[in-house]
Amino acid sequence: MIRMLLYIHSGVRYLVLLMGVLTLGYALFGLATKRPYDRMMLRLARLFTASVHLQVVLGVAVVLSGRFYSALIGHIMMMVFAAVTTTVVTAVMRRRAPEARSWLPHVVGTLVTLALIVFGIMAIGRSPLGMSGR
Repeated sequence: MIRMLLYIHSGVRYLVLLMGVLTLGYALFGLATKRPYDRMMLRLARLFTASVHLQVVLGVAVVLSGRFYSALIGHIMMMVFAAVTTTVVTAVMRRRAPEARSWLPHVVGTLVTLALIVFGIMAIGRSPLGMSGR
């Protein structure tokens, strides 16, 4: 059971990274073309946020199952900050009036979130695109 949780947590990372790249790409496209902000951006941001939250819940399950070692502290902190960052950006943009919404907060927020995720993965000695069941 413990190993299965670890493999699921490790595999969901690809979903999180994919959603992050899609969100960032769409936000950059909207910013570069000066298109009006649309609902698809908000949907992508919500999906990215949900995938990060799912990953955090899986990570908590892994830690509670007994897989804790001191190097995880940096990993956990980075992932919590990543979840907070993406949540704040999505929540703020959702609450803004439609005419006040813009692409730039999504670009910056998604870049910061992805950087925190990548550095958080590297904090435990793993590659963001590698697979390991340690």
